[in-house]
Amino acid sequence: MARDSQAALVALNRFGFGARGGASGDFLNAASDPRGFVKAELGRSNGVLLEVPGLQSTPALGKAVFDYQFEIQQARDAAAKSAAPPAAGEGTSPRPEAKGQRRNPSLNGIAMEMAPKEPQARPAENSGAMASAETMQPNVPKLSPPPLNIIQKTFRAEALARLQRAVITDGGFAERLVVFWSNHFCISASKGGPARMWAGSFEREAIRPHVLGRFGDMLRAVEQHPAMLFFLDNQQSLGPDSRAGKNRNRGLNENLAREILELHTLGVGGGYSQDDVTALANIITGWTYAGRLGRLGAPGSFVFNANAHQPGAQRVMGKIYDAPGVAQGEAVLADIARHPSTAKFIAAKFARHFVADDPPPALVARLADVFTRTDGDLKALAVALVDSDEAWKAPLSKMRSPYEFLIAAGRLLVQIPNDPGRYLGGLNVLGQPLWSPAGPNGFPDGNAAWASPEGMKLRLDISAQIASRLAEGIDPRDLLELVAADAASPETRRTIERAESRQQALALLLMSPEFQRR
Repeated sequence: MARDSQAALVALNRFGFGARGGASGDFLNAASDPRGFVKAELGRSNGVLLEVPGLQSTPALGKAVFDYQFEIQQARDAAAKSAAPPAAGEGTSPRPEAKGQRRNPSLNGIAMEMAPKEPQARPAENSGAMASAETMQPNVPKLSPPPLNIIQKTFRAEALARLQRAVITDGGFAERLVVFWSNHFCISASKGGPARMWAGSFEREAIRPHVLGRFGDMLRAVEQHPAMLFFLDNQQSLGPDSRAGKNRNRGLNENLAREILELHTLGVGGGYSQDDVTALANIITGWTYAGRLGRLGAPGSFVFNANAHQPGAQRVMGKIYDAPGVAQGEAVLADIARHPSTAKFIAAKFARHFVADDPPPALVARLADVFTRTDGDLKALAVALVDSDEAWKAPLSKMRSPYEFLIAAGRLLVQIPNDPGRYLGGLNVLGQPLWSPAGPNGFPDGNAAWASPEGMKLRLDISAQIASRLAEGIDPRDLLELVAADAASPETRRTIERAESRQQALALLLMSPEFQRR
């Protein structure tokens, strides 16, 4: 039983989001057949999709955000015009202090109301995880939060759908795969209005349909998605010899091309050069999305703008690509998706995420071979990982990311969110704001990022806040059986049994190695 319990802990923590509380029976099911428990989700390909009433497509969201931004700009222009001092000779002469030195405060107020900036996170989102703003600031009087604009409403609705799925899903392996690939092909919602509006639809449309499909299909879906094009500024890239490039004082933007080669496929040291980056940047000029007026297509949809495309053949990684239009870039993506460097890069990153910061070389080589032999079949890659002995023998030494920690807590304590605020607030506090990494390389995946003294202190604070809200009526000793059963160490058992209160015991359980490590 002890061996099965240890394997169950690996199944639930390494591959999933931990056991659910209540009568789920997750730990017993995982202990009876650990590998089968993990692989069961891979047989439900449609289960990875996230189809929730009210969540809209990227083009629909694009039209909404473009219209919203246009209305805001019109309001700002109108307010600025009405606030401007009269021209010389019109009406009475202005007082000396009004000559461009100050504005009518009432008009400024109107302008602020009519043209609000995109609001910052609401107070509850900046507080501790699953703890209210009042808990963090007990002496501050309650204030009504500002009304949410369409961008923030959409972001919160997408976040809620993702959080709910993660908390209620059976084991969590499929959702962990979604999180992995979404971080690999990351955008940042902090880029601006369209990125925040599209963060959820990007994951739903470009990542989820391909998590158990082919890497090459996911790669193309990602690079042609408006969210990625906006995030890495490809809509601003003009071929130097294109019609638009000759008529405008703007040229090539290499951001997307560089990240495709460096972060999405081949990896650093993968055999590409600066000339390859420039050539690929030329090839994907014209890859953009339709704007508000929809001249090239439905607003917010991927389109190819021939006027911005650099004409002629290009050489990438030693091969000439001369296909016309968008097919030229798609051919490059198809080839680099199959490149040996891509197989090695993806295999190493996959093993590093799920097994260890320094994964066994034999495992990485085996995963790379599966990736190559199956033409980038990501389901086969996931199955090979679960079937490997290394994935089950490696100690549970990796620290859960903040997202994994909060989701695991929600699952154990049966806290299915009906409002995303507490979860979003906790992620902000812990340094992993949802869909908002600091750079195109995504959130870090090693222990050094999440196991720092400051990071652990914040986790302890948040664990204490969670316990203060939810410990009443809960016996942490029973929860420990759901978390680890016989795999719990004697030290963890003694620590929880000797706690001064249920509240303290629950906080200690949430900070235990059995809960924090995967």
